[in-house]
Amino acid sequence: MSNFKRYYSENNIVFLTIVTYNRNPILIKYIKLLRESLKFVKYKFKIIAGIVMPDHLHLLINAENSSEYPKIVASFKSHFSRNLPKNYNQTLAQIKRGEKGIWQRKYYDHIIRDENDFNRHVDYIHYNSVKHQNINPCDWEYSTFKLFVKNGYYEMNWCNFGDKNNIIGLDLE
Repeated sequence: MSNFKRYYSENNIVFLTIVTYNRNPILIKYIKLLRESLKFVKYKFKIIAGIVMPDHLHLLINAENSSEYPKIVASFKSHFSRNLPKNYNQTLAQIKRGEKGIWQRKYYDHIIRDENDFNRHVDYIHYNSVKHQNINPCDWEYSTFKLFVKNGYYEMNWCNFGDKNNIIGLDLE
């Protein structure tokens, strides 16, 4: 049994990494369902930044009640799994736990500590299309990058080699 505990702090932004089981690349294929699943969550939260990759997603969220972000993740994953139009092979252990084998059981979370930490995680989110797909952030449609450009946070040509070298040391998956 794991001694893993989640830490909660009021009024904090949380960075999340949620990964599919065995890194199955299904998220872009079912992007409409993924978006619907994020809207379906009954707990109040705001997505500040995010990116969807074929086999994982990163989000920066601010939950109205910070102790509910595990429930937000569970609700999102559950809705997506229940509504996925395909049966997947399940292991006996997954069947016993009532899992469908769509998502990894756990996810990574990190409470944002300060403005510098926030900026590094926003950069990491938007750099993910370069890291995993070798696609510039302005050309990856499954992220909040263009919203951040529109709001003056980035230039459209962001992520030159200088930016990349500052971000590359982060490994948040």
